[in-house]
Amino acid sequence: MAVQIPYVREIEFTYDESEEITPLIRRVVAENPSAFTYKGTGTYIVGHGKVAVIDPGPMIEAHVDALMRALGDETVTHILITHTHTDHSPAAAPLKARTGAKTYGYGPHGAGSGEEDGDMDFMPDVEVRHGDIIEGDGWTVECVHTPGHTSNHICFALKEEKALFTGDHVMGWSTSIVSPPDGNMSDYMRSLDLLLTRDDEIYWPTHGPAIRDPKPFVRAFIAHREDRERQILEQLKAGHTHIVDMVPIIYAAVDKRLHGAAGRSVLAHMTRLVEQGRVVTDGPVTLGAEYRLP
Repeated sequence: MAVQIPYVREIEFTYDESEEITPLIRRVVAENPSAFTYKGTGTYIVGHGKVAVIDPGPMIEAHVDALMRALGDETVTHILITHTHTDHSPAAAPLKARTGAKTYGYGPHGAGSGEEDGDMDFMPDVEVRHGDIIEGDGWTVECVHTPGHTSNHICFALKEEKALFTGDHVMGWSTSIVSPPDGNMSDYMRSLDLLLTRDDEIYWPTHGPAIRDPKPFVRAFIAHREDRERQILEQLKAGHTHIVDMVPIIYAAVDKRLHGAAGRSVLAHMTRLVEQGRVVTDGPVTLGAEYRLP
């Protein structure tokens, strides 16, 4: 289901040890590797003395302790959340309790999404919107709303380094999962197009290594999604009218244990194709619906 990006360098780190990656950025990686998180959640510390923490990570006590060790006697002034999946935002609560810092995010998890990996408890102290500026001691962050992976996904641009913290919108090791109803493929594609209009020089994803030549990378993601839609249309031409019949063919090279998530991705594409009038169905767009070409 996750498409490997072949030209990305392997990330190097030791779990729960602070790593200085630029003059303004440090990273602490949580020990939560999986098929969806790659080597684990990368929590970023921005600045020195008075700092921001981006994506505190999962509710793993050892990771929160490691963050506190990395911070030492520094003051956390801002806790920034790219989105509310359980590998990104839950540790904001204990970090806030220990530091007193306010949390910043677009909003709570999408209503009615019912996702098992959605952090339904998170509510930002400060809601931010596209274009908002957050200023700290020696650093400046611009908020870039990038819905698609989730409706509340937001990236954070560090102006001093022309760096964009991309959360799960653009990951450093695979394409992002887009799972309806909170995930929306049309929004995701528009959010990728938005990045092509920006002048960021480097991306720091929450999962995987830095992306040092961002625009070709983003164009490759767009091309991948367009190719996936072409595959879906070919399946319909071949007479496969249900998502469950398409997934084993389209994702033949992918571990079958991930086919359930792959089906959700096909559903996201199908929703977009129906919106565009390129595919039709007689009822709601669902995993079990029957689809056909117009």
